[in-house]
Order: sequence, then C-alpha cells, then structure tokens
Amino acid sequence: MAEQKTLTFALMDAPFEQSRTTTAFRLMHIAAKRGYKINVFAYEGAVGLPFNLQKPHANAVHGRSLEQENHPLPKDWVAALMRETERNGGKLDWVNCGLCVEERGAADAIAGVRRGSPGDFLKFAQESTNTLVIATK
Repeated sequence: MAEQKTLTFALMDAPFEQSRTTTAFRLMHIAAKRGYKINVFAYEGAVGLPFNLQKPHANAVHGRSLEQENHPLPKDWVAALMRETERNGGKLDWVNCGLCVEERGAADAIAGVRRGSPGDFLKFAQESTNTLVIATK
C-alpha cells in the first residue's frame, strides 16, 4: 500500500479578498477527495477564514433576500473540507497563527481549528510531501 501523502498550505489572504484563496480551497478539495493528509497554516488575514461568527446576508443593493443571495461563507468551506478529508481517510489539521488571531480579534474559530505559531508551519513543511505557500502580493 502506498504511503499517505501529506500536503501543507500556508494561506495569508483574508476572506473574500483574493481569488488565491478560492484556488487554495479547490486544491485542498482535490487532496481531500484523494484522502490526503492536509495541513493548513493560516497567517495574517487568513485567520478569518474559519471565523465562527461569519453570517450570511441579504443584498439590498441587488434586491435579493438572504435565501436568494445564498452567500457562501469561508467557515463553511473549511468545515466541509474537514468532513470531506475525514470521509476519504485523510485528516485536515488547520492551525491559525495565534498572534494574528489576537491582532484581528478572530479567536472564535469553528470546531477543529487550533491556535499555533509559525513553528507549526515549519513542522508541517518538514513532515509534508509538498508545501504550497499562497502569499499576498
């Protein structure tokens, strides 16, 4: 049996800011479907991706109700990735940079997200098959 692959991602962009984050989620989804172990180190604004207090909203500018707007939330994407990874025999370990969390008041993350430090990213990278840093400009 082949050894389970481990991929590490470092994310830095805040929710809704850049398409780079969407690309990272798409790559992680492919890895989740394949049963890979996935490590995520969220740094800077990316600590807001699993922020538990995100709420969907209507769009008065376009005249759409809450249901019509059907606004996606990154916290739901993170939770779905965790479920998909587990369903396929993998594991998603999401670590938010603790200092970044404090600076942004984003301590209330969804279940399964833990706080850490850049040392966690170093450990992830050392133990991974491959590492992808999706940096801000």
